[in-house]
Amino acid sequence: MENTIKVTGRGKISVKPDMVRLLLNLEEMADTYDGAVELSLRQTGEMKDSLAGAGFAPEDLKTLSFRVSAEYENYQEGQVWKRRQAGYKFTHSLKLEFPVADQVLGRIIHALSRCQAHPEFRIQYTVKDGEAVKNKLLENAMADSRAKAEILAGAAGAALGPVRQIDYSWGEVELVSKSAGLLRGCSMDDAPEPAAYNMDIEPDEVETTDTVTVVWELQ
Repeated sequence: MENTIKVTGRGKISVKPDMVRLLLNLEEMADTYDGAVELSLRQTGEMKDSLAGAGFAPEDLKTLSFRVSAEYENYQEGQVWKRRQAGYKFTHSLKLEFPVADQVLGRIIHALSRCQAHPEFRIQYTVKDGEAVKNKLLENAMADSRAKAEILAGAAGAALGPVRQIDYSWGEVELVSKSAGLLRGCSMDDAPEPAAYNMDIEPDEVETTDTVTVVWELQ
């Protein structure tokens, strides 16, 4: 029976983000199902028109999810509490991605602040070439496994042999900076009209980790 050692290596990487991801959310109530759908179409159109003023085409805005759900409310009738339908609510989640560049984010926030739809939005920072980052992460994890295995083998008076097995989950690695915030657009008709807001935001580096488990032969 061959002598083996199983070691889990942990890779870690930090990269400077080069892409901005804007996650937008529209949510509103209407009395009827058709009314909710029509309201969603109108508000989505208003948001696309606002972003067009910031230099983006309608197809740049991608839908992540859309749903219309029945909403209910509790009410009291005498001494008895009852439940009734209050209407229908639509929820439309979208994303807009663009390279990190001076004034671009400021133009978008300026446009959304004057959008009558008042979308909520979250700012995230990510990297364009995600596959290259993930590949480097796997290299680091493999190197960490080998380094640990060599130490353990040496301490046991053995030499590290060839790889016998590699276990990897192939899970999704999230490449998003932790510096993100949730904001809500609002109408500012009485405010001055700058070309763009000066967004003094310095994104944190994107940090992520991953693991790989390797079975090595001992000689």
